[in-house]
Amino acid sequence: MISGRSYPGTSGFNPSLTRAWIYMGLIAGLTLCLFILDLFLGSVSLKPGDVVNAILGISDNTTGIIVRQFRLPKAVTALLVGIALSVSGLQMQTLFRNPMAGPYVLGISSGASLGVAFVVLGFSSEISPESLSRLGNWMIVAASWVGAGFVTIIMIYLSSRVKDIMTVLIIGIMISGGIGSLVSILQYFSNETMLKTYVIWTMGSLGNLTTPQLTVMTVSVAAGIILSFATVKMLNAFLLGETYAKSIGLNIRLSRVIIFAGTSILAGSVTAFCGPVGFIGIAVPHIARIIFRTSDHRILLPSVVLTGGLVMLLSDILSQLPGSDNVLPVNSITSLIGIPVVIWVILRKRKYSEIF
Repeated sequence: MISGRSYPGTSGFNPSLTRAWIYMGLIAGLTLCLFILDLFLGSVSLKPGDVVNAILGISDNTTGIIVRQFRLPKAVTALLVGIALSVSGLQMQTLFRNPMAGPYVLGISSGASLGVAFVVLGFSSEISPESLSRLGNWMIVAASWVGAGFVTIIMIYLSSRVKDIMTVLIIGIMISGGIGSLVSILQYFSNETMLKTYVIWTMGSLGNLTTPQLTVMTVSVAAGIILSFATVKMLNAFLLGETYAKSIGLNIRLSRVIIFAGTSILAGSVTAFCGPVGFIGIAVPHIARIIFRTSDHRILLPSVVLTGGLVMLLSDILSQLPGSDNVLPVNSITSLIGIPVVIWVILRKRKYSEIF
């Protein structure tokens, strides 16, 4: 229970709305700047006027292809990935009352990966890469949702029986290891073509989505975000403990199902098309709490949406090594950003115990 308490370092549960709106405006403006900057960076140098003309559709064919078919979809993908993983991480941290919870750490992303593996590798004799790209978008994302949801339900059940935070995290790591073993078995029995397709997918990328895939991902993430915003009051109630939530008439089981559904859709959609992306889900909610100094989800949820998009766009920009033709895996950048935050959370574990 944390009734009457707030996030460490805050002056109260509800911060000044004026201050929160100012911070949100600043982060939104910075996110827009990074989004525009992401369109300029790449192996080919483009002038600002060329980028604007390409977006408006009045540029030459080469510039238009570079901007509209590669850089713009990649920037949109980065924005969606940051938002989806950050919101799913926030929901898991609140529901588990665990500052270390997140889709990557708890094995939820691994569950989504298993769903994709069943589609790509389990039916490799019936599915070709061509048919997968034409007809498999919704099939892949649905399988990813099921895998993510399955692991989420397991972790919720186990966390209700095991109260120690570190034990729950260790169980999540073990589940991820077990899922990795199942995927290895599927890889062993799959054909060479589909195995190569799956291995490329596991490397994770923001820039390989086709227009139909980006459309499916956008619709899925939008649905997950809408569902997540509908759970704001539920999340605030869970933050104060299940006893308090029941006392105000909250249907615990239904609330969990709705939160599970939102988390599975968000984490599963991202994993389905971009592969496993680590540490964003666990780090960004804490970054947002530090900036906004609140645990109230009416403010925290929109702030996590903005901060998640900002951090992922920054990661994408840094992964391109501005001024160089080389490109780093985006996972390496998200890890460098997220790991220090995770270490900081562990070092402040006693103070967090007052909240979760």
